[in-house]
Amino acid sequence: MSIATTSTVSSAPMINKRLVVDWLGIAPFLIFALLFLILPTIYLIAGAFLTPDGGLTLKNIGDLFTKSIMDSYWISIKVSVTSALGGALIGFYLAWALVMGGLPAWVRNVFLTFSGVASNFAGVPLAFAFIATIGRLGLITILMRDWLGFNLYSTGFNLYSFVGLTITYMYFQIPLMVLIITPALDGMKKEWHEAASILGATNGQYWFMVALPILWPSLLGTTLLLFANAFGAIATAIALTGSSLNIIPIQLYAQIRGDVLHNANLGYAMALGMIVITGISNVIYIIMRMRAERWQK
Repeated sequence: MSIATTSTVSSAPMINKRLVVDWLGIAPFLIFALLFLILPTIYLIAGAFLTPDGGLTLKNIGDLFTKSIMDSYWISIKVSVTSALGGALIGFYLAWALVMGGLPAWVRNVFLTFSGVASNFAGVPLAFAFIATIGRLGLITILMRDWLGFNLYSTGFNLYSFVGLTITYMYFQIPLMVLIITPALDGMKKEWHEAASILGATNGQYWFMVALPILWPSLLGTTLLLFANAFGAIATAIALTGSSLNIIPIQLYAQIRGDVLHNANLGYAMALGMIVITGISNVIYIIMRMRAERWQK
């Protein structure tokens, strides 16, 4: 009895030290999240229900339904949905080619490495890259005009419009889709395809009746994540289109700076609306991801 008691007492301080070390390891992240994510979010949520003088009000929430702000939300939603669907579709086929298309292993490694870089390439550098490539005096635009006799902008295309911004967003949406959906494709077991073939199913029947139902939660969840990723983007949009395409992040930026109505609290309400929209999409993404993981266990 005394030996057991001694061993228990002696091991307790070691366990406590390990627990302290573990908490110290994540402490910088917790502090960072508290200072730059949690507290600012609480501050803007509270500010959405206050007047500039500090009184309680619901006017800021009501002003969100004015035509100009609703139009900005609608433009942002259309750009986000279009770029998310396009990025999800193209990214899925690229990931399928890498995982199941029989390509050499080095191609997959190179492409995944590039996707990791491209998915984080946004903001002013991305806007400049597209302006220098397919702008009115961009390299590709001039080459097509001089060598092929085709004027891209005579077709009505405009890089600084809804279509141009959507294409620009897809540059980082596609590689992000590849990175997220590739593990899901890796989780597809060969035995499922073999069993379907033994039972007489064609390759198309396997995909529509077995593979896609299993992958559907991952596909839907990732598409929603792409939507949230595009909905909150501002640096690329403001560098590419300026104020010509008044998406909600640009209007929010101008509102908080005091360039519009000098009412920062209305800007807080606009930010709250963005948090609600992206929060809903992220919650659905988490639910879909949990379902996908359960299916593939």
